[in-house]
Amino acid sequence: MLKTEAISKHFGGLEVLKNVALEVGQGEIVGLLGPNGSGKTTLLNILSGFLKASGGRVSYDGRDITGMEPHRIGRLGMRRTFQLPRMPARMSCAEVLLTSVQQPAGGGLISLFARPGAVHAEEREARRRVFEMIERLSLGPVADRSAAALSGGQQKLLALGAAVLGGAKLLLLDEPTAGVNPALRLSLVDTLHEIRRQGVTLVVVEHDMGFIGKLCDRCVVLDRGTLIANCKPSELLDNSEVVEAYLGRGARPRTVALENR
Repeated sequence: MLKTEAISKHFGGLEVLKNVALEVGQGEIVGLLGPNGSGKTTLLNILSGFLKASGGRVSYDGRDITGMEPHRIGRLGMRRTFQLPRMPARMSCAEVLLTSVQQPAGGGLISLFARPGAVHAEEREARRRVFEMIERLSLGPVADRSAAALSGGQQKLLALGAAVLGGAKLLLLDEPTAGVNPALRLSLVDTLHEIRRQGVTLVVVEHDMGFIGKLCDRCVVLDRGTLIANCKPSELLDNSEVVEAYLGRGARPRTVALENR
């Protein structure tokens, strides 16, 4: 579903990514881990078109998307969320979700008059899907509130819902649990597994190791721009390079838990 070949990125003399080779199979949930400054968000920005790589290639669903603009990548079905989402102040939570749903029958003025039945049916289905998503993400109490007035955690959940309703086939999530209350984090695992059952592949940047252990099939770990591990979540604490990346040289596998940084 997703493949990178020798992706590198430098800003002036600072090399942030070094020949990163990554593969994600269709239907997988892959955790992208690493200490702060390891290059995780930079890699997500390159995959989704918000940054241009200094070298290497990106393939999505068998198609070379290297250097493609973000809106074109989004139309192909690769969607992403951000660490700090920005939401419109003059749209409610429900309206943001509703505008995310693709409604081809109502996409033109001619259809509105020539096929009013199809347009109304499409609108009803869109509203049903929005209501279902609001319930799934526990956003019911704030559904009519300004999207920009939601808490940071609620805005992240809203961004997730909008990406899914927008037709995501591959979803890149940048720290989806940051700012989300602990009770919702547990239900978010179930929600993301349900999204996967609907045919969506996920790549998740996250620091909460408990969340990663419950969610992901596999983890890849970056350290100072280099890929140092590709393993199951249960194998992370047995990897000396991973433990040293988080806790420093000399730390021993299985002697300490990885810190949430």
